[in-house]
Amino acid sequence: MLELQNLCFQVSDDSAGQKEIIRDINLTFEDHAFIAITGPNGGGKSTLAKLIMGIEQPTCGKIIYNGTDITHKNITERANLGISFAFQQPVRFKGIKVRDLVSLAAGKPKDGRSAVKFPDICDYLSKVGLCARDYVNREVDASLSGGELKRIEIASIIARNTPLAVFDEPEAGIDLWSFHNLIQVFDDMHRESNTSLIIISHQERILNIADEIVVIADGNVQARGQKKDILPELLKGTEGCKFFQQEK
Repeated sequence: MLELQNLCFQVSDDSAGQKEIIRDINLTFEDHAFIAITGPNGGGKSTLAKLIMGIEQPTCGKIIYNGTDITHKNITERANLGISFAFQQPVRFKGIKVRDLVSLAAGKPKDGRSAVKFPDICDYLSKVGLCARDYVNREVDASLSGGELKRIEIASIIARNTPLAVFDEPEAGIDLWSFHNLIQVFDDMHRESNTSLIIISHQERILNIADEIVVIADGNVQARGQKKDILPELLKGTEGCKFFQQEK
């Protein structure tokens, strides 16, 4: 489904000239996969997610999605091809209500009818632990907390139901109760839909429900494998703490 070929990304650095953030990454993600990407802060994980979505453009290499070279396609083009993205810090939309955002994400039904039904919107919100009647008519603005915005963003991605969804540290800003609910949301998405998941995370419980774990450090792939092989190494003593943060 998704293939990263010799991917690299550099930025200008006043002291060092060009600084490599991503170095020669080669990864293939199969259909209906659940991949957790982890590693130390500053290792390049979020940059890699932005390269996949088209928020950043690679310095070299290719990104192939379902056989199509999307390396130079923009965010909108990639979204239209079936890629969803959840920001670490969700975007606020002043003047747009929650019901409109979720409805827009869901799009038109296949039979061509114009609107997503209200009960469906409520269902998407309830899946992320929000009481629909308290949120559907609220604006997606500064009146919502970071955790509320994060859950609304995830509800929108569930509504989109695209073949590929990329989440950048979805646990950020989420309270403990909501985090437990979030784990179930991802597990359900993986089991009940055809969506492939790529989740950037430090959290053990997210890594533990993934099919595979990829460790990114110093801009490159340090390890990749099934959770039974990778997770014990990440949890091993102080050395593992460089790659992994325990739940609070």
